[in-house]
Amino acid sequence: MNPKTQPPTSKLAVWMLAARPKTLPAAAAPVIVGAAVAWHDGVFSLLPALAALLGALLLQIGANFANDVYDFKKGADAGERLGPVRVTQSGLLSPKEVETGMWLTFALATLVGVYLLIVGGWVVAAIGLASIIAAIAYTGGPYPLGYNGLGDIFVFIFFGLAAVVGTYYVQAHTASTTVWWAAVPMGLLATNILVVNNLRDIESDRAAGKRTLAVRLGKDGARLQYVILLVVSYSIPTLMIPLGLAPSTVMLTWLSLPLIKNLWRDIFHAEGRALNATLAATAQLELVYALLFALGMVLG
Repeated sequence: MNPKTQPPTSKLAVWMLAARPKTLPAAAAPVIVGAAVAWHDGVFSLLPALAALLGALLLQIGANFANDVYDFKKGADAGERLGPVRVTQSGLLSPKEVETGMWLTFALATLVGVYLLIVGGWVVAAIGLASIIAAIAYTGGPYPLGYNGLGDIFVFIFFGLAAVVGTYYVQAHTASTTVWWAAVPMGLLATNILVVNNLRDIESDRAAGKRTLAVRLGKDGARLQYVILLVVSYSIPTLMIPLGLAPSTVMLTWLSLPLIKNLWRDIFHAEGRALNATLAATAQLELVYALLFALGMVLG
């Protein structure tokens, strides 16, 4: 544990630490966009949208528990961490406790999924089941996605395409061309959160045999990936307008461009623990972008 970090003083605080609440905007942002597109298309339904949000948050928390315990079991958290405290590695919770918490959280997500199955059909159930399997397979199982350079694809699919389109689908029972386009920048911005995480941990991951995409590309390659994903994310709204897929008000997303200034600087100059602030700011950028995109769709 970082010597400057004070350990939590209660069991509830420990579980809150394990849940990693700072990651939850990445789960909420795509649901917000999916709901806003549904509003624009005249198919918005409040209860399915709220259920999709709750399900996304539970899946994110369950995935955080899974990453905590399975990284510990695989030895990826050996030595001093550059990122936030892991409760299993630090001994705040036992592996059995964290794994139990993971299964209970996924069980709650499944209960939400039952309601979404009723209102949205088997397509929604398939998305939910695939999300749980992928969340566990990210760091668990015989071929963990995150250890083999597939984490970025996983994040793009499940925090972009599945979350945005799935939210729309439970309300409309179909998926429009617009919502598929809207899902792309959300997936790319969520992926950038992982890019910063893996850039920060590139040396420790390499030493632990964790072959993330950042390890494979190297520091310069990961930085270039970050920039490309940003550029594409901000290009999508400008393409949607002339294609007749979105109103001109989606250009409100560009109001978030000033937030990129420090990110652009830090991604090329900061290293190690200093990238924790960059990671948090990247997550904040995704949420602000999502809110502005959603506002643009609603106003349009």
